[in-house]
Amino acid sequence: MSKSHDITRRTALGLGIVATASAASGVLGSTPASAHGRAHPGAGAGPASPGHPGPGHPGRPHLAAAVEREFAADTTTVLRNPLNGWALYGSSAPPANYWTQYDDVPLPDGTTVTVSDHASVMYMRVSWTILEPSEGVYGWDTNAAFAGILAEARRRGLRLAFRVVVDSRDKSSDFTPAWVRAAGAAGYETQTGSKTVWSPYPDDPVFQAKYAAFVAAFGEQYDDPATTDFIDGYGLGKWGEGHSMLYQDAANREPVFDWIIDLYQEHFTRVPLALNYHRMIGGPKDWGAPDPESERMLDGAYEKGYVLRHDAFGMTTYYADWEKSMAAKWRYRRPIIMEGGWVTAQHDVTQDPRGYVTTADVRQGEFDDSVEAHVNMMDLRNGEALSWFAAQTFPLTQRFDAEGGYRLHPSRVVVPGSASAGATVDVTHEWTNTGWGYLPDNLPVWNGKYKAAVALLRADGSVAKRFVDTASDPSTWLKGSPTSYAFRPSLAGVAAGAYRWGIAIVDTTAGNAPGIELGAQGTQQAGWLVVGDVTIA
Repeated sequence: MSKSHDITRRTALGLGIVATASAASGVLGSTPASAHGRAHPGAGAGPASPGHPGPGHPGRPHLAAAVEREFAADTTTVLRNPLNGWALYGSSAPPANYWTQYDDVPLPDGTTVTVSDHASVMYMRVSWTILEPSEGVYGWDTNAAFAGILAEARRRGLRLAFRVVVDSRDKSSDFTPAWVRAAGAAGYETQTGSKTVWSPYPDDPVFQAKYAAFVAAFGEQYDDPATTDFIDGYGLGKWGEGHSMLYQDAANREPVFDWIIDLYQEHFTRVPLALNYHRMIGGPKDWGAPDPESERMLDGAYEKGYVLRHDAFGMTTYYADWEKSMAAKWRYRRPIIMEGGWVTAQHDVTQDPRGYVTTADVRQGEFDDSVEAHVNMMDLRNGEALSWFAAQTFPLTQRFDAEGGYRLHPSRVVVPGSASAGATVDVTHEWTNTGWGYLPDNLPVWNGKYKAAVALLRADGSVAKRFVDTASDPSTWLKGSPTSYAFRPSLAGVAAGAYRWGIAIVDTTAGNAPGIELGAQGTQQAGWLVVGDVTIA
């Protein structure tokens, strides 16, 4: 049935699907349907028989016992959903205490938290040299430290995210492998302290050929949404941020931009790609008035499906009006990934126009910028992560958990409490987003794969049958605008018996299994939020 944003209670009553009280979940078979929400008048006559539809709904026996359930929002549980939540920053050469420094971190109330339990993703900036030290030999297979931190991240339930950096400026070693230079790639040397390092020109054909082969292998390894959350699909320029670019021919700025955007999209067809919305993207400068070509070039990449990220949230000079306008332009069209700019242990944060004095001041500035941009993700980056759990800042962390990104729950569900085998039944489901971001199901790589669904659950929690509402579109569920749908699934093939209705957001590319953790109070079985009991006769 077609989607409706404004199914009212009167409309639902006209369909004969609203009970007169909310349902409370119970144990299968332990209580009658009326204990879960009063049945519609006439429902107490028992299951209808062929030719005798029952007194409540002449000619429509499948509506004999409607159950309504309203779910309250869960605003405290940390949800680990795709392109959402906190990103914990990893290291390709992790110190011995990398994980233990984040375990059993004290909180202001005297309890402790394991920081990796608070995150959805481990994000890592890593050099091409580490990822491909020899041509065709890959660090994820051969580098024990790198492979080890990835394995531990996965063991802790974190998805992975990467930025591959090829520029060696400000680095103490070459971030492009020596074998690329030996193959004839043109480049240039710079000094980092006493170290001489080499970087390739991004418009050099040898570099492009070798890097294209690497990205193909990289995509083969990590283009899997089960393990990878997103990839920074650019990585050129100083720090991989896309600025301060040096070319053999400056006229190649846009051709190089198009080449690398298309290259990553060719090899990452299931995992989202991100691009820094830097005002000097692909240009020779690191800062200044917005380059006149930047917005057009960036818009082209975002139109193709890239998501937005920025590496200077909280830096008032570097995250200013132009950056804020870009975020506003793409709000709810593409998600935004936040990274803070100030390194509080190294930078004089008092130079910020906002007048920061303490680390807590910087965290507040980052948070304020994130609220304004409606970001989906915030960072727990190296050197800064633990500061989010201190007495002055933990309330901001809790606010992001409760309000940031997307946080979805079915605020109201109406299902039949009894039905005839093989009948077509009426279901209404309303969804609420309590977060300021959105579930970006409109990304081309996701292609609308997330849908609302209901299921009939057996007593052991297994699914007897699931019903996907293909008209549902979670990318349109925005804060302050609950969205309702009505659809009519068929019970054909469902055996008579006692079941529970469950509701979920499923991943249609993964066997219609629940794919999004819900921010709802209530009982869940294998990712399905229990609505109430139903008898199929």
